[in-house]
Parts: sequence; C-alpha cells; structure tokens
Amino acid sequence: MSHPTSTSAESPPSPPATVEVNRTVRLVAAYSWRLAVIAAVVVGVVWLTGRLLVVVVPVAVAALLARALSPLSARLRRAGWRPGLAAVTVLAGFLVAFAAVVGAVGVAVAGELGDLGPTLREGLDDVERWIVEDGPFDVSQADVDRWREQAGESLSSFVGSGQGGLASGALVAGEVLVGGLLALVVTFFMLKDGRRFVDGVVGKLRHDRRDVARRSGDRAWDAVGGYLRGAAVLGVVEGITIGLALLLVGGSLVVPVMVVTFLAAFVPIVGAIVAGVIAVLVALVTAGPTSALIVAGVAIVVQQLDNDLLAPVIYGRALQLHPLVVLLGIAAGGSLFGFVGTVFAVPVLAVAINVVDEVRRGRSSDAPVAVPHRH
Repeated sequence: MSHPTSTSAESPPSPPATVEVNRTVRLVAAYSWRLAVIAAVVVGVVWLTGRLLVVVVPVAVAALLARALSPLSARLRRAGWRPGLAAVTVLAGFLVAFAAVVGAVGVAVAGELGDLGPTLREGLDDVERWIVEDGPFDVSQADVDRWREQAGESLSSFVGSGQGGLASGALVAGEVLVGGLLALVVTFFMLKDGRRFVDGVVGKLRHDRRDVARRSGDRAWDAVGGYLRGAAVLGVVEGITIGLALLLVGGSLVVPVMVVTFLAAFVPIVGAIVAGVIAVLVALVTAGPTSALIVAGVAIVVQQLDNDLLAPVIYGRALQLHPLVVLLGIAAGGSLFGFVGTVFAVPVLAVAINVVDEVRRGRSSDAPVAVPHRH
C-alpha cells in the first residue's frame, strides 16, 4: 500500500530575498569611511602641531634660515671647507650681519618707532569721528566703541591663539629666547648634515620611489627659496615706493613705515593691505586727508603692479598660487594657530602644492603606456 508523499514538506526552503544597494550609495559609503579616517588623521596632526608649537615654530624658522644660508654654505664646501666649519662660519656671519642691520635700523628709527603706535591710534580716532559725525551711515559713538572693543578682543585672541591665551611678558620673553636658541642649533645641523638627513630618509623608501621622493624634496626646497627671495624683493620695492610717497607728501615716520612694509611682504596680499592701511593712517595724521588719499592711491597701484607683473616673474614656478588660495590658506592658518599660522601659511602651502605636483608627475610617468596591437 503506497502512502501519499507531501511535496510541501520535502521542498527546499526558498532563499532569502537580496536587496540590491544602489551603486551611488555604495560609492558614497565606500568613500565616506575613507574620508572620515583621513579627516581624523588631519585633525590629529593639527591638534598635535598646536600642542607642539614651541618646537614646531623654531624648526620652521630654522628651515627658512637654512634655506637662505645654504647657497653660501654650499659655496664654502665646494671650496674645500669641512661641513661643520662652513656651517659655523655662515651662521656666525649671518648673526653679525643681522645685528648690524638691526642696529642701523634702530638708529634710523630711534625716537620714531615709539611714535608709530600713538600716531596710528590718532588716525583711527580721526576715522571714527568722521564716521560718526560726517559719514553717510547712521552710526553712533556707542556703536564705534563697541566695535573697537570687539576688535581689540579679537586681536588679543588671534595673537594668543594656539598658546592658550596671552601669557605674561616674562614667559613670552623666555619662550622667544629658548625658541631662538633652538632655531639656531637646528639651523646649524641643517646646514651641516641636511643632505645626509635627506639621503637617509630617501634610502628607507622602496627603490622605485626614491627618485620621486628626492625630486619632491628638491622641489620643496626650491619653493621655500622662491618664497623667501620673492618676498624680500617685493618688500624692498613696496617699502621704498610707499616710503618715498609718504616723504613727498610731507608725512613723517617714513622709516618705520618702510620697515613695516618690508616685513609685511612676507605675508602676501594680507600683509600688503595691512601695510598700506598703516601708511595711509600715518599720512592722515602727519600730512592731512589729501596726502592720505595720495598715499592710498600709490599703495593700491604698487600692490597691483607687484601682484600682476613682478610677483609672477620673481616667484616663478615656486609660488604659483592663486590669490584665493593664498587668502584661504592665511585665514585657515590664522584661525588654527593665530599669528604664527598667518606667517607660515604661504610657505607651507607652496611646499605642499609643489610636492603633490611632483608626486603626481612621478606617478603619471611611471604609468605603463598601452601599445596598440597590429593586425
């Protein structure tokens, strides 16, 4: 006697339904976690840099100083000098020359540099009175006082950013002294053993990556040199031109304004604007409104000529940065590390962009070339 079979009990269970994830969603998810890891690393590096500014800043200063002095050291070494002796001689010569320049400038601005601050405050007071009394805007003196207080607080926060606020004068002086000594020591070893350090680092890499790494290092070194050379030349041109304009309109404090303009050139775009404003305020107080307008016109023309004609030629390939990139870099550096970040933003950007460009070129040159098949 046959028993009926139950087909429903013996049939295999149906597989669970699979959900097809949209390709765009999968790509976004794949990139998201990678970007999150990269962002975490960047945040960690920025945080660690902020905590170690007391070491990072002297090393950065030493790198700039070593780049400026390396041609002299290399010339002495080619003449047969030992690396240590060449480094000590060049560094000592720089310190003597620096002391002489500071002494000469100090004699030239003696009795004037102390008047620069009060003159600028008086110029700001004149501008404030014009805004309140004769300006086209409905602004009261209370509004101006509030804005001035907020600007002072922002400036204090900006200067003390990355250091946990403003420290006492004695602590700042001690940090500057220790940082200066550390920068000199690091500069000496960079001049003496810089090439050996680079060779040692490159030697740790894979053989097929050494050429790209060496070219990237040379490109970064050239970028730093181009930045220093260009900033110094533009600072001299702008300082002399604005100083002559201030002198011809009958203004005073010419030498301090020239010094400030030269130093401000090491912060491209932003430094030139700040130096121009200082020159205009000095002309307003010491020579009158008409002279201030003339100095403002000269400053605008000089800065435009420098940005459009001189800067591309002087900086060359080392600093081919769009003005918007420079402004954003300076803003980012200032917000993260205060005044220190503002000063070092442009050379860091120049080095990073040149290194990335060299690495990209190296990868494209190493890529295999497809050979068409012949039929």
